[in-house]
Amino acid sequence: MSFLPVGKLPARTLQALLERLAVKDPRVVVGPRVGEDAAVIDMGDRYLVATSDPITFATDDVAWYALQVNANDIAVRGARPRWFLATILLPEGRTSDGDVTALFARLHEACEDMEVALVGGHTEITYGLDRPIVAGTMLGEVAKDKLVTTGGAQVGDAVVMTKGVPLEGAAIIAREKEAELRARGVAASVIRKAKGFLRTPGLSVLPEAEIACELASVHAMHDPTEGGIATALHEMADAGGVGLRIDRDRIMTLPEGRILCDAFGLDPLGTIASGALLMTLSPAEAGAVIHALARESIDCHFIGQVVPREQGCTLVDGARQQLLPIFHQDEITRLFALGGARRAPQAPHAAGAE
Repeated sequence: MSFLPVGKLPARTLQALLERLAVKDPRVVVGPRVGEDAAVIDMGDRYLVATSDPITFATDDVAWYALQVNANDIAVRGARPRWFLATILLPEGRTSDGDVTALFARLHEACEDMEVALVGGHTEITYGLDRPIVAGTMLGEVAKDKLVTTGGAQVGDAVVMTKGVPLEGAAIIAREKEAELRARGVAASVIRKAKGFLRTPGLSVLPEAEIACELASVHAMHDPTEGGIATALHEMADAGGVGLRIDRDRIMTLPEGRILCDAFGLDPLGTIASGALLMTLSPAEAGAVIHALARESIDCHFIGQVVPREQGCTLVDGARQQLLPIFHQDEITRLFALGGARRAPQAPHAAGAE
């Protein structure tokens, strides 16, 4: 018997599994599909948007972290996060009353900061864990004429990216591999800055998603996570039935992220990239959004264009053109092959189950 590797299920495998799950409820506008970030349900005058995401990253910020990644999946639907449910699993023999009190205090603080209501969940002490796990479910709502999907890209659209990559990956490497990085000659200032990426420039894509949707008719948005920016671009193309032509020099690679990836021989294009936002929209409107985000000190750049499907997904690097790589296993999993703390390995995006 062969066992599946750590990381994403192959997209074809997941798609085959999802195709067996017929959704008979006609109110389900977007159900489980590879590449889509959240489910969409027709509630009459508006859409309810739902997603879920577990966090197993060993950090005091686990509650805050869970809010961010779940809210991102709502934001890329053009929706506003409203309600959060948290299933909290705590390790046996390692959890005190004070630990629980502190975790819930951080959870409530994170909800208040995001103006999200904590409406339910479950909490228990369980065996077999060495750190807390928070599995979140976020619900949001959006006006019917404002819904955005991963699969809405149109031929001729500009492909736009915010912030840089690998934002989350660099933060994880810096936080979990500091001693090894120092031993490999990485400067303390680089490690320190990368540790702070979760807050600055920040893991949340809610601000830029809201601004873009207010100013423009955004055709598609996607939250790149495991498999990095390259895999997320493939997911957008597959969901929309289009091709992409991406300029390698225009993909914003955070300098610290490149240094940390280089230290372990990882490709930044395939390293977990939460915190960046991908969107497609008309070139004219893309220019307006880029300038508006710049006024809010949010980096945003044009990185390519949507082309017909038969042209495939290509990466242009100077005079060279090649297939855009896809990473079935996130690059960062190579650092934790023998175990360790990180976010839970995830399958390719399927609506409501990132």
